[in-house]
Order: sequence, then structure tokens, then C-alpha cells
Amino acid sequence: MIRLVTRDYSELGEGQEAGEALVTFVACAHAMLDPSTPEDQVRRLEPRLLAQLPTLKALGIFDLFEVRDPALAALLADET
Repeated sequence: MIRLVTRDYSELGEGQEAGEALVTFVACAHAMLDPSTPEDQVRRLEPRLLAQLPTLKALGIFDLFEVRDPALAALLADET
């Protein structure tokens, strides 16, 4: 079972398989964009989210989908 949104961040592994990378990226992004997420938790999630970028770029995910949140899009643009 794949859960894209979770409050249990211990389940977010750092595996680089395509499915794991996508699930980790989406779960981290959801949490980071949630205004109720504490700032220290956002800081811990950011490197996990960014670690997924090489795999997702290799898959062409960002050629297919656009990140619409301006802050998240800027963060990702800084990493390219």
C-alpha cells in the first residue's frame, strides 16, 4: 500500500527506487506546504525532498508535471 500523505515521517525512506523517490518527494512536499507543519520539521524534510531530485529528473517527472506552488518551485529551481 502506498500512502502519499502521512504524518509518520519515520516511514519516509531514502531509497532511490523510482516509486520510493516519488512517494518520498510528494509526502515531503505535502508536509512542507502544510502551514501546520513546525518549522524545524520543514527544515528536516527539505534535504529528504531534495535528495529525490536526481531520480525524479532522470525519470522526466518534471517534464510531465509542473510544480505550481511558487515557493516549492523556487526551491527546486535553485537546485538545477
